[in-house]
Amino acid sequence: MRHNDFQRQSTVHDDGPGVLITRVRGYAAFNTIFFAGRRSRVDAAAADLLGLQRGQAVLDIGCGPGAFARVLAERVGPTGHVVGVDPSRQMIDHATARARRLPHCEFRVGTAQELDDPDESFDAVTATFSMHHIPEGRRDDALAQFFRVLRPGGRLLLADMYATDRIRPIAVRVLTRAMRHRHDEAGASDVARAVDPIAAVDVRNYAGALRRAGFDEPAFHEIRPSTGCLVAVRPGPRG
Repeated sequence: MRHNDFQRQSTVHDDGPGVLITRVRGYAAFNTIFFAGRRSRVDAAAADLLGLQRGQAVLDIGCGPGAFARVLAERVGPTGHVVGVDPSRQMIDHATARARRLPHCEFRVGTAQELDDPDESFDAVTATFSMHHIPEGRRDDALAQFFRVLRPGGRLLLADMYATDRIRPIAVRVLTRAMRHRHDEAGASDVARAVDPIAAVDVRNYAGALRRAGFDEPAFHEIRPSTGCLVAVRPGPRG
């Protein structure tokens, strides 16, 4: 399976949605290989870091096919509410179909940097394996949006690939190869400035930006296999 079979970028400009993953089957196959069939374990451990309670509201950014959003929906229960957001219509359609039995879990097309949710409307916000898809020049905007929609005391979870062996760094570079080239809808491309693909997915590099956005000092957690997480809290007592 070639990387370009399931991932493509839709725009040259930082005001676009960023990298779009549109092939659901290809995305699922990559996850199975990269996480050695243990992606569900990673999702459960990541959800544990949020300390969710029944009845809470969660926003899942870059939700893809909706697997993690469904885990979050199970944690908050039917009195809670989970919203999954992704710029790919194909992913949203798939996620919606898979969540028909979870009326408190909904999905919509959108981008992290331009959320239209009201201020302080969520108890937790998650962006798992998606921050490096946001245009580099808009990532601070996305973090500001996460802060805005979180309630005081709410938690933000950022998670991405965290290479801990010799094989997975290669997989990370393959996954992020598209970050070196930007493609417009006509298929023309120009070479983007060189970036280190490992640095692009290392969530620890967002610690300073999170502090500048107003979050408390973030805490780093490693989840095996090959996942790094940053958890940051919006200051203030929980409502």
